[in-house]
Amino acid sequence: MQIKIARNKFLYTFLFIIISSTASAQISSLYNANRPRSMAQRWELDSVSKSGTFVITPYKPVYIIPARWSSNPNEKPVSGNPSPAYDYEEQVDYNNLEAKFQISFKVKVFESMFWGHGDLWVAYTQLNNWQVYNKSLSRPFRELNYEPEAIVNFATDYDVLGFKGRMLGISFNHRSNGQEQPLSRSWNRIILQAGFEKDNWQVYVRPWLRIRGEKKEDDNPDIEEYMGRGELIVIYSKSKDTFVFTGRHNLNFNKYTRGHAEVSWSHALKGNLNAYIQAGYGYGETMVDYNNLQATIGVGISLVSWL
Repeated sequence: MQIKIARNKFLYTFLFIIISSTASAQISSLYNANRPRSMAQRWELDSVSKSGTFVITPYKPVYIIPARWSSNPNEKPVSGNPSPAYDYEEQVDYNNLEAKFQISFKVKVFESMFWGHGDLWVAYTQLNNWQVYNKSLSRPFRELNYEPEAIVNFATDYDVLGFKGRMLGISFNHRSNGQEQPLSRSWNRIILQAGFEKDNWQVYVRPWLRIRGEKKEDDNPDIEEYMGRGELIVIYSKSKDTFVFTGRHNLNFNKYTRGHAEVSWSHALKGNLNAYIQAGYGYGETMVDYNNLQATIGVGISLVSWL
């Protein structure tokens, strides 16, 4: 049985990124113990918060979940592409319990573009699901997702429903799992993002448009029907606690309504170290799981949250 779950080159890339980002974080104390809390600090939206270009800063959460449980491990992935090349005959005996961890960062490469109003960022996020407790399968990486992104972001200043509109951006996003057929999954998107802030609340609204290639080569032609056409991120922070809701939806409000909801809680312990709990329900926690319905819950630690 051949399970092409992880490749050495991806592990080497991951280790290089970890070492590089750790070294840069040590150099930049602004993003260590005094990590950004406001949206202006996170995205350097005013002159006070700007730290220049080519500095690694936080993007999405960075966490390690040693114990993540799933109600429905995806033991026989299915693609919406009807081609026989996507038929997966094997059924793999995955454990319900696995480890999950994520790294994510961004770097500003150009500042004050478009008549002094916009910044260009590049970002990278990697999500890893590891069957570390599955001795019978030699503890493989079940799924690795790679998500590079280029973002043009603008500072804004307007009021809506009591919130301050702080930023507006557009990004080109690629996400894939680096597998070969029949397990290959990928998509490219143009994502709009708007950020709003009020007191202890932050809200991100992120609709997207998928960029389609050749239909016969599409790993997952129906992915929007499961992973959605946009997402909403709501963050509430008070004292040492941060609560986050992330919801995606396909915008079909009939019997085919689908999406994914995730809630997380982090509690500051010491410095950047946080206790972390994450729970989710729906489709598309990972790319290979894009059309697999499951409930998950995991406990671990986080080093960087949304704030």
